[in-house]
Amino acid sequence: MFEAVLNERQARIEKIQLIAIAGLMLLGAAFIYSATMVNESARIAPLLRQTWFRQVIWYGMGTAAAIGCCLIDYRSLTRWALVIYWGSILLLVVVLIPGIGSTHGWGARRWIDLGFFNLQPSEVAKLAMIMAMASFLSRPAEELRQARNFWKPIAMILLPFLLILKEPDLGSAIVLFPTGFMMMLCAGTPKRYLIKLVAGMAIAGSLLIVDVLFAPPGWWQIPLENYQKQRLLVYFGADFAPKDASPAEREKARRLQAEKSYQVKQALISVGTGGLWGKGWREGTQTSLAFLPPGAAHNDFIFSVIAEEKGFVGSILVLTLYGAVLFSGIRIATQARDRLGKLLAVGVVTLLFSHVFVNIGMNIRIVPVTGIPLPLLSYGGSSVLSSLIAMGMLQNVYIHRKGY
Repeated sequence: MFEAVLNERQARIEKIQLIAIAGLMLLGAAFIYSATMVNESARIAPLLRQTWFRQVIWYGMGTAAAIGCCLIDYRSLTRWALVIYWGSILLLVVVLIPGIGSTHGWGARRWIDLGFFNLQPSEVAKLAMIMAMASFLSRPAEELRQARNFWKPIAMILLPFLLILKEPDLGSAIVLFPTGFMMMLCAGTPKRYLIKLVAGMAIAGSLLIVDVLFAPPGWWQIPLENYQKQRLLVYFGADFAPKDASPAEREKARRLQAEKSYQVKQALISVGTGGLWGKGWREGTQTSLAFLPPGAAHNDFIFSVIAEEKGFVGSILVLTLYGAVLFSGIRIATQARDRLGKLLAVGVVTLLFSHVFVNIGMNIRIVPVTGIPLPLLSYGGSSVLSSLIAMGMLQNVYIHRKGY
């Protein structure tokens, strides 16, 4: 009898997904170590100051949060969805206030310094939006045919989108749209509404590209930060200098373009020189010689580090682990006991896929650089915590799929 009960308990956990998550965390800790412990000063630093060890702490805290998330039925959790959503909106507003929101690098105001931890509200807002939309869209399908019930979830997407864009953090803002779109599609929102939504997004994207690439100086332009425009110009290979630029201005623009395209070029070199098996763990020359900038190697460009040191085989391993997480997530969505569970799973899977696609895409230059983390591999407390809580939500839906 005890064995039967034990087997029943084991059957309630999605083991393949858990194994894949554990594999990603092991890779994350190993290659963050490789990317950061490249000089003597890093090696002699106290353990608590070492980046890889901090990442392990975030893994532990995130795992505890994910387990806690699994202990409460997701239907009970989503009763607080609107409270959590508006709480995240409040955090997005607060982070924009000078003196509260802290800035890094190029001046983006994305973090709240809590002393022991820099909280990134955009990561909270992604999960909060998924919970709020799942709760709203889980109503009967016939109600979703009403126009007002189409615009309400759009507003749920637009509000955090605009606030995150204001920070600015274009990458985190953009992933809200495919996540919300897939949830609306799976909920049964009429296709005529969704076609209009896709058309509107396509027009907005096209106008943005035309504006950045072709609008002459002095014309009204879509408000973007200079570094965002430069990333788009780098991606499309456009000249930084206007057509009527003087030779001196053209030379200055050429130097600026070389500077802004440096990270992408070094990431491509890292991926390309890895070969089949790679150069070996901690043997990557792009990282050890600081060609791949130290501030980015363990964050946005961790995939390039893995590709250089473990080659094509290591890259395929990363993709396989993500594939296991994603496909098991799709299976969880299909087995969910109700519409609410299905929509939660769809939202989490789409958000994860968007992050993976954009991050790896910018490492191999199929999408512009946006500064979006690679879930569970890139260094960052907020990213790790939100990713593991999202995995906990998936496991929650799976655990309660039969109404135990």
